[in-house]
Amino acid sequence: MNFDLTKHNVGSTDRLIRAVAGAVLILSTFLGGHWVGGLIGAVLLVTAYFRFCPAYGLFDFSSN
Repeated sequence: MNFDLTKHNVGSTDRLIRAVAGAVLILSTFLGGHWVGGLIGAVLLVTAYFRFCPAYGLFDFSSN
């Protein structure tokens, strides 16, 4: 279990996928989707921005 926020564990392809999926989920919330989708989209955008995923840290996984 590694929660060192200074070490990135999200790679560039994973980061791009997270950012696009997060933006789509947030946009779908404004177009009539459920607020939970917007929340998940915000989490995806934050993990893409910081390049750190707590779930990856929990399982010592890195896509970097």
